[in-house]
Amino acid sequence: MLQRPKRLQVAALCYRECDDGREVLLVTSRDSGRWILPKGWPIRGLSSAQAAKQEAWEEAGVSKGALADTAIGSYTYDKTLRGGLPVPVETHVYPLEVTNLKKDFPEAHQRKRKWVSTADAAGLVDESELKSILRDW
Repeated sequence: MLQRPKRLQVAALCYRECDDGREVLLVTSRDSGRWILPKGWPIRGLSSAQAAKQEAWEEAGVSKGALADTAIGSYTYDKTLRGGLPVPVETHVYPLEVTNLKKDFPEAHQRKRKWVSTADAAGLVDESELKSILRDW
């Protein structure tokens, strides 16, 4: 049986340190409204980590933060493209410690966002490999 090659996406694991521990910033997807990390396709001229940071700005309003150059893991999922055909995607996850969050950002009217503990984040996302990344991190 033929298998389609996986496409690549990059995600920002936006976080902050609090008195009660580390919190993760989740956003809703535009189509289904499920909780996800800000993510998207690679951007020409940017490293994968820089592209993840750009997605964090566009989808979550993260305007400043300390970005890790190395992914802490990856997860796979099937993304349904415009034609309705699911495509396997491998998503590399880059930690981004948030130091500034803006109220007005490009997709502010299309998404919700919220800070949650890493344990709660693992319970809210759908992808089992991403759940593991959040629990282990």
